[in-house]
Amino acid sequence: MTQRLEPGTAAPDFSLLDQDGNLVRLADLRGEKTVLYFYPAAMTPGCTTQACDFRDSISSLQGAGYRVIGISRDEPATLAKFRERDALTFPLLSDPDHSVHVAYGAWGEKMNYGKVVEGVIRSTFVLDEDGKIDIALYNVKATGHVARLRKQLGIDA
Repeated sequence: MTQRLEPGTAAPDFSLLDQDGNLVRLADLRGEKTVLYFYPAAMTPGCTTQACDFRDSISSLQGAGYRVIGISRDEPATLAKFRERDALTFPLLSDPDHSVHVAYGAWGEKMNYGKVVEGVIRSTFVLDEDGKIDIALYNVKATGHVARLRKQLGIDA
């Protein structure tokens, strides 16, 4: 069974490269509320839908004091192409060995076309200014997720 994070717990630490090869650490995110979302693969249909939904909602999220960061197993060069292709305006982090996915409970067994497989569990975490989990959402759907998250955060759609 994959460990799940609960609201009020400290977010697991990480140091990952972004799409430009810059190191981003959890400590760098302190002082601002952050939406971290884990997705399976750049430039796939569902992940593109989700990323574009975040892109299209970025103004209202930032206006409410949230920054958005996506995390996948893709290499930085792939993330750079994804970011450019879809005009994404937030950082994408590379976790190729999926160790950060595991730490957040975003890796484990899931159903895929009726079979149990191990892989990325599409998940979203809202961190407070001190790096604690405010909201932990697992097994989210790519379509409509951002609108539901905005509603949960009290941000007008």
